Amino acid sequence: MGRKVHPIGFRLKAIRDWNTRWFAEGERYRSLLHEDFAIRRLVNNELPQAGISRIEIERFPNQVQVVIWTAKPGIVIGRKGNTVKELRAKLRKLTGKSVKLEVEEITQPDLDSVLVAENIAGQLERRISHSRAMKRAMVQAMRQGAQGVRIEAGGRLAGSEMARKEKVWDGRVPRNTIRADLDYGTAEALTTFGRIGIKVWIYKGEILPQKAEATDVFVSE
Repeated sequence: MGRKVHPIGFRLKAIRDWNTRWFAEGERYRSLLHEDFAIRRLVNNELPQAGISRIEIERFPNQVQVVIWTAKPGIVIGRKGNTVKELRAKLRKLTGKSVKLEVEEITQPDLDSVLVAENIAGQLERRISHSRAMKRAMVQAMRQGAQGVRIEAGGRLAGSEMARKEKVWDGRVPRNTIRADLDYGTAEALTTFGRIGIKVWIYKGEILPQKAEATDVFVSE
């Protein structure tokens, strides 16, 4: 059995930051962690068709800031902002604190691994061939400027009796390079034959460390 490291956790503090930013100890840590799970579950259940990629949570004294990254900000905001107001009220009731809710737009959804995986899963649920859906998503991502794409699907593909894995890839996908800007996402398709898992890696290039700017140093004579 091989040991696998999560591609995003592998790059934390090097080129990536945490999606949840706060500090707590003891019992409070556990309660806040479960509260984060409840916040994400509530947002995803309330807006299943909004194309939400990730939810960032940051905590301050008596305030919770939630940032929703979505490909369809109009659905999240709603007409005259009614949807986002209702969501803010439900989050305030859930946490018992004031909630600051922000909506950020994903301008290139074809380069977001979570949205690509969910798109493939949706096609599989509509009985579209898995190989066709995977190849189409891969080609679309490469057209949008990705330097490499890898997509894996596992389960009873095409209704086969035995579960198997299939994968397609194009370009470079350096999974062991920490400076590689590698976006990783998963999704599950619930089909009549069972659950099919989708994994997507999208390589967007390297993020090199910033060189420290030289400052003028005064030297006395």
